[in-house]
Amino acid sequence: MNKDAKIYIAGHRGMVGSSILRKLKSEGYHNVIHKTSKELDLRKQPAVQNFFFSEKPDYVFVASAKVGGIHANNTYRADFLYDNLQIQNNLIHQSYMNGVKKLLFLGSSCIYPKMAPQPLKEEYLLTDPLEPTNEPYAIAKIAGIKMCEAYWDQYGCNFISAMPTNLYGPNDNYDLNNSHVLPALLRKFIEAKRAKLPEVVMWGTGSPLREFMHVDDLTDALVFLMKNYDEKQFINVGTGEEVTIRQLTDLIKGVVGFEGEIVHDLSKPDGTPRKLMDSTRLKQLGWKSQISLLDGIKQVYEDVKHVNWN
Repeated sequence: MNKDAKIYIAGHRGMVGSSILRKLKSEGYHNVIHKTSKELDLRKQPAVQNFFFSEKPDYVFVASAKVGGIHANNTYRADFLYDNLQIQNNLIHQSYMNGVKKLLFLGSSCIYPKMAPQPLKEEYLLTDPLEPTNEPYAIAKIAGIKMCEAYWDQYGCNFISAMPTNLYGPNDNYDLNNSHVLPALLRKFIEAKRAKLPEVVMWGTGSPLREFMHVDDLTDALVFLMKNYDEKQFINVGTGEEVTIRQLTDLIKGVVGFEGEIVHDLSKPDGTPRKLMDSTRLKQLGWKSQISLLDGIKQVYEDVKHVNWN
């Protein structure tokens, strides 16, 4: 990508999209375009068609999606399937129709089977059933991967896909009903410290292993891939490091400076015992993660420690 290239970021206000926007601007890309969902409803085919026809972007980052935690995924199953299929179908097809040089589709680690071997390799896709609670979202993302592959095969489009591990960072979701584990724990500890509570309750035993990546690390990888990766096969993006949920909880407690106790609610489920991405292929290309989990949590804490969520 040269600095004059017209780059479209779909989903520029989300956690990943906003990070991509910051990254590109910091590197001197000055022709970056984006629209809010009110300005452009990506679910509407005529609107997306008109946008691409008038703007003619050279490069496209597909970071727009309907997302949520377990509760939202399991409750709004039709919405998660329909909305995500519409968004990616319109973006991928119009990129082909309007001669986009390269597109990067952003997936999710939930595409892998629930009981896939660990760490998760790209070849494990579609080898077993998915986790039922987020199956509609996962199916939509798998369809996006396969659509990029199909347009590569039939039309010769340079459409690539990247599958990130668990993310956190600026513009994350801190709604306790819909957020993921790291932002949920961070909010709990911040609010407990403010209220001088004696304890914070965490779900389950704390034994499951998880991998976490700062969104700015992911963005560095995505821009690297947009510049250097030209293969049909989708690629995993992770740190290669994992911690137990209890270790994560202790890290956040220390960063926040909460002095109370951590209490386990054993009536709540642990979830999948382990979930680690195999990012060997990405490392072989010459990219590796730079932001440690501790440093990343410290950065995020500084951003949100004064936020009033009530």
